[in-house]
Amino acid sequence: MGVALDVPLGDGVFDYKSSDPVELGVRVIVTFGRRKMIGVVVSRQDKPRIDPEQVREIEEVLSDIAPLPADWLRMAQFAAGYYQRPLGEVMLPSLPAPLRKVSAYQGKASRGGPVARMRKQRSPAPLPDLTPDQIPTLNTEQSGAVDQIVACNSHQTFLLHGVTGSGKTEVYLHSALHYLAGGKQVLFMVPEINLTPQFEQVLRARLVHQGGEDVLAVLHSGLSDGQRLREWLRVSTGQARVLLGTRLSIFTPMPHLGLIIVDEEHDASYKQQDGLRYSARDLAVWRGHDRNIPVVLGSATPSLESWHHAQKQRYTCLSLRQRARDVTLPHIRLVDTRRLELQQGFSPQLLEAMGKRLDAKEQVLVFLNRRGYAPVLSCTSCGWVSQCPRCTAYTILHRSGSAARHHHLQCHHCGYHARVPEKCPDCGDADLRPMGRGTQRLEEYLGECFPAARIARIDADSTRLKGSAQKLFAKVHAGEIDILVGTQMVAKGHDFARLGLVGVLNADAMLFAQDFRAPERLFAQLMQVAGRAGRHVAGGEVIVQTDYPEQPVYQALLHHDYTGFARHSLQERESVGLPPFAFQALLTAEAKTIAKALSFLEEAKSVAQNQFSAYMDMAVTFYDPVPLRVVRVAHVERAQLLVESTSRPVLQAFLSAWNPQLGPLANQLRVRCTLEVDPLEI
Repeated sequence: MGVALDVPLGDGVFDYKSSDPVELGVRVIVTFGRRKMIGVVVSRQDKPRIDPEQVREIEEVLSDIAPLPADWLRMAQFAAGYYQRPLGEVMLPSLPAPLRKVSAYQGKASRGGPVARMRKQRSPAPLPDLTPDQIPTLNTEQSGAVDQIVACNSHQTFLLHGVTGSGKTEVYLHSALHYLAGGKQVLFMVPEINLTPQFEQVLRARLVHQGGEDVLAVLHSGLSDGQRLREWLRVSTGQARVLLGTRLSIFTPMPHLGLIIVDEEHDASYKQQDGLRYSARDLAVWRGHDRNIPVVLGSATPSLESWHHAQKQRYTCLSLRQRARDVTLPHIRLVDTRRLELQQGFSPQLLEAMGKRLDAKEQVLVFLNRRGYAPVLSCTSCGWVSQCPRCTAYTILHRSGSAARHHHLQCHHCGYHARVPEKCPDCGDADLRPMGRGTQRLEEYLGECFPAARIARIDADSTRLKGSAQKLFAKVHAGEIDILVGTQMVAKGHDFARLGLVGVLNADAMLFAQDFRAPERLFAQLMQVAGRAGRHVAGGEVIVQTDYPEQPVYQALLHHDYTGFARHSLQERESVGLPPFAFQALLTAEAKTIAKALSFLEEAKSVAQNQFSAYMDMAVTFYDPVPLRVVRVAHVERAQLLVESTSRPVLQAFLSAWNPQLGPLANQLRVRCTLEVDPLEI
């Protein structure tokens, strides 16, 4: 029988034998090489693919959980085929860690296995008695959207396009309650771990009286192994009927799944960036189709791929054009900074507007997508800049407290840390100065400008400790913060009741990025962060500082015109044959030298053109191999080769033929390679 193992060889399925029949989807312990591993039985065959004398026996059949269901196996097999990865690399990493560790089942500490150990532990304390929130009355648009979703008794993908603050969450909740009443389970996906606490609170308050205290399970990377196993078991056995999770939750078995909701469907966080490079949003649509159930994709700024599907009527578009509360969309003002003298990045207009809002006891959000104190440290005498010794990137200056000895330089690519030099390493001058601004520097300057204001910074540095982000956001919601300085962590999903003003700094950096998706990302980011303003208070305002106010991205933002932006962007993409009008795969090579990486890519391209020339005639196009923008990370140099086709089936057929040739070629040339389907960053 075929057993899928988490090893990067072939299709990841290996032959083993058993004297007793074993069901598909059952986990087993086998010996692979010299080590023991847990695998999943995925096939039965009469004849092994290798010499029968070499086929080993299955060592132990694990029966502490039910066999993984057929629909879960189908999704894993689809993901492995589509994303060109071995089946075991899809299946095993998606399971809770204790269910895939041999040490959890064998040895003195195993005590009957992780499931048995967990059942012996004390039950968690009962949840506090929650009273349902006051249920808002749905407006006409919300009611219409809910009616269409709950009337669906087969597969249909709905694109819920609603302006920020239009009440998409209420549409989700009312739809979920309908399916729960019918005995179904609901999968509710959010893009980031930081959004789970507020959604968990809302879901518990609104659903606990419908389904009891066990109605909700939560899965994300912040849980311990034991917590994740407990939640996974509750969902996979049908005990928990609502699963709130980040992207990995798409792989959770749900026997009674009736509805899938993907909030902020445009968010790049739904795309895994290592290992199996899957899109959780796209797998959600596939899973809905496979299970014949509805899928709701929600966003104020849908991805252009989803919007294109809706325009072609592959998805059903549900529009929410007005805010749920009786407050208008925030007024957006562009401040032309070309002739202004900025103070630490702030225009006089923004500082004045901040003062007025603070006087009115309203909160202010300052958005800058750059953490740290300053992008680089430089020498004013010789021009030295703080370069990372392991990467072709600069180290970022970070400050810890007021004492200089606590400051450090950090590379955001490889994690390299170094003390700040007392003098220039090249010329010896002690006059080293920070260039540019990060969130730490803004926080420091605002403290000088508004000494009475309570200021908090929310970025990857300030929220490193477990639970720290939740505590900071709780302070903002409780009104204990006057000025919030943040990166993209604060841009989406959060509902700040007293926030009256949003100021955006340094947005222009994304206008001229090499990636063709940069304008789309910038527009979505600005629309999302602008949508935090004025959700509960009238007269919300957004000030965007820019040197290029005439750019189409800013003009569309000025009028809250997603539809116009999407139309213009899709026309541009179609004219030059970019997604969603073409389909792409990206082969990335990593080696000791860039020459080696490029040589491998040239060889891989040559193999494709010589051995699979028929696909070239079927509209598969190769670009030239090129170094990545940040060529070297942690002493490893990187290059990439883009493959494109106007036909998804043709591209998939080609990749299936080409991919098996890449591993042996990479081993021969001593290069690491990764093939990514539907890449988001090029």
